[in-house]
Amino acid sequence: MLLWEETLFKDRDLFELDHLPEHFLHREDQMNSLKFCIRPAMQGARPVNALCLGPPGTGKTTALFKLFEEIEAHSTKVIPVHVNCQMDCTKYSVFYQIYKKVFDHAPPSSGISFKRIFEKVAQAAADQDKVLMVALDDINYLFHEKEVDHVLYSLLRAHETCPGARMGVIGVMSELALNYVLDPRVVSVFQPEEIIFPLYARSEIRDILSRRVQMGFYPGVMNDDVLEEVVDCTERSGDLRVGIDLLKRSGLSAEKRASKSVSLVDVAGSCDRSRLVHLTYALKTLKDDELVVLRLAAEQKSWRAGELFARFHEQTEAGYTRFHEILNKLDSIRLINADFTGTGERGRSRVISVRYESEEILGRLGS
Repeated sequence: MLLWEETLFKDRDLFELDHLPEHFLHREDQMNSLKFCIRPAMQGARPVNALCLGPPGTGKTTALFKLFEEIEAHSTKVIPVHVNCQMDCTKYSVFYQIYKKVFDHAPPSSGISFKRIFEKVAQAAADQDKVLMVALDDINYLFHEKEVDHVLYSLLRAHETCPGARMGVIGVMSELALNYVLDPRVVSVFQPEEIIFPLYARSEIRDILSRRVQMGFYPGVMNDDVLEEVVDCTERSGDLRVGIDLLKRSGLSAEKRASKSVSLVDVAGSCDRSRLVHLTYALKTLKDDELVVLRLAAEQKSWRAGELFARFHEQTEAGYTRFHEILNKLDSIRLINADFTGTGERGRSRVISVRYESEEILGRLGS
């Protein structure tokens, strides 16, 4: 029996999704490719742009953090900036974050335009003779309203308006295809090196989770059979974050039972909640009218876009342009499918369906 002041966790931080592991396993090829892209910047030249592609939970963000950690430890020539585009999804907010990194403080809270922020960032990079390396994590959040074109154009053509400014971009996407047509002026300068992050193999999942168990739990807390069940759930989801979250939830479940070890029952009872970790996180980033569209979409198996818009307009009085933007955003962040059927009145009609079970979405929206 576990006493009330005792715990199964030797180091709880290892089971947090934002934990940066000391040993980053099974991504050596991807790290080498990223280092190849960065190498010119370490020598003071413009870096090779990159696009990291792969499903959620395949190590893309961790790879960036490990890379930037190395840069900051070994180089004074490069300023690495990580931008979470789920949180910062406009050109102004992206450059706000870049400004904070370059100057070590935020820009004035009012009265300063995007153009002025951009000019100050570019001039500072040129004056300091440093290369700016910007990672746009979850770049697909910039697809709506064409923000991505404005951001990439500003970064990659900065040298034209500010001689001496050298900037590179690492984009990160959880889709294997860039199903967004970039502005031709951006395409001509972006030309990224594509770095693929495949799903982890079962043996790799077991290896990574086993290390977390050894370092995060006390000895004897989780036996091999229970770990295999965690590996099973993780492999089915295709997302390593599910496994890490499941380890934590299972441990907490065992503590709630005052047990000194995690059982198969703890894992089974926690698997569904861990599997929905992406959905829960994505919902937190949505605006009110975006939540309205998602809620309506979840209320039946599929919708014609026109029918869904009619319901949306009835509730919000917003126009079709905004509705179209919302559909593109929800599609790009993998909450809905918005496929063209080719059978509409003008030859192309969209059919909308949610990517999760309706109950899973509506339950989290409080419906």
